[in-house]
Amino acid sequence: QVQLVESGGGLVQPGGSLRLSCAASGNIFNIYGMGWYRQAPGKQRELVATITSGGSTNYTDSVKGRFTISRDNAKRTVYLQMNSLKPEDTAVYYCKARIRTVVQPMVGYDYWGQGTQVTVSS
Repeated sequence: QVQLVESGGGLVQPGGSLRLSCAASGNIFNIYGMGWYRQAPGKQRELVATITSGGSTNYTDSVKGRFTISRDNAKRTVYLQMNSLKPEDTAVYYCKARIRTVVQPMVGYDYWGQGTQVTVSS
């Protein structure tokens, strides 16, 4: 079994910062790409940022220059540093990882975390 557990969400004022973490655990053989997605009320889930196992990153335009994705492969953890937060950043944030398990080391599957709420409001 594989689990992704997010933490770090909360309520913050506009212009503030939050740091999200997502730790993977379980019978993991290898972790490939990891990423953060978000879903606001009444909207579809959207990609926020991704990072490869080698550290290459990609961001959606609306967060470029404000958010930074990083990962610690030894800790099997991906982070999202969010600065200069805006009310439109309010959403449930989910992490996703492409993982090969010990049971099936030749096939990678996508796993999702349970989500963490980020609310930006004064």
